[in-house]
Amino acid sequence: MHGAPANVYVDGLNLYHCALADTPHWWLDLQSLARRLLEPGFSLHRIRYFTARIAGRRDPGNRLRQQMYLRALQTIPELELHEGHFLSYPAWMPLANPRPGESARVKVIRTEEKGSDANLAAWLTRDAAKRDGRAAFVITGDSDFTGVIQMVRREFNFPVHVIDPRRMSSRRLRSAATSYRLLDRRLLPRCQFPGTLTDSTGVISRPVSWSG
Repeated sequence: MHGAPANVYVDGLNLYHCALADTPHWWLDLQSLARRLLEPGFSLHRIRYFTARIAGRRDPGNRLRQQMYLRALQTIPELELHEGHFLSYPAWMPLANPRPGESARVKVIRTEEKGSDANLAAWLTRDAAKRDGRAAFVITGDSDFTGVIQMVRREFNFPVHVIDPRRMSSRRLRSAATSYRLLDRRLLPRCQFPGTLTDSTGVISRPVSWSG
């Protein structure tokens, strides 16, 4: 069944931390999920996935597993990968409960993800301005996107539907979006890649530790 073309924008790190980290469903097929999230009357045009590659300094296996997953995602014809980066630097942080006579601060290595939010906002705006698709479906629970969603709807008359992966709703996102709903977590086990896939470089296998 055909419908108006729609783009799905995935805030990858937000989706992971809010809906996937405490589950065995990390081998998530975003094409399958995106099609289930579109509202009636829409068809999938493209998926834009925003993330950053982890360094894996503490556990190199984490980086290898992420690389395998990104390869799996890139077997989806409609998907485009947009990468930010992680930045690590020393920083002084306050202790929650400092002991008497000890310093109230401690020096830590702080790691922050950079670029993904800006990339998502930029591509959402670009696609709305160019009428690339007829609507946007944004998977995020980050209320920092409230402003750009409001602007895209106001300036370009472009519908923006938000699917929030968190367990509680955001009043700011709800007020900004054309429609808003929480992600139905029952979809996650139904939207998994098969155990193995292939791309131009060979076989892609689901990491053993992701077998649930």
